[in-house]
Amino acid sequence: MGKASDGTGKAGATSKKKTRAAAKLVSFEHFAPAARVVALVGDFNQWDPSKHPMKLGAGGQWQVAVRLKPGTYQYKFVVDGDRWEDDAANPNKVVNEHGTSNSVCEVP
Repeated sequence: MGKASDGTGKAGATSKKKTRAAAKLVSFEHFAPAARVVALVGDFNQWDPSKHPMKLGAGGQWQVAVRLKPGTYQYKFVVDGDRWEDDAANPNKVVNEHGTSNSVCEVP
């Protein structure tokens, strides 16, 4: 599930332009131990699997971190280039135009 942090590592960091919200580092994970390749796609990257490939971690857990501005985003995981899967760890979903669901991530 997408988890946000400010990603700056600096306490009390401020921006010169207060009207612009800072992008936050959001981590995504997907369990697919038999997969050869997994990519994160969403409305933040035009649903393009080439933009956010994931790395295989311990125990079949695929991971990637993406900088996102505050807002609401829809996303899925593309497994082995042809299986589009929801985030099973995230109960927040919406129905998409294909009659399936997309996972939803809220970045504060």
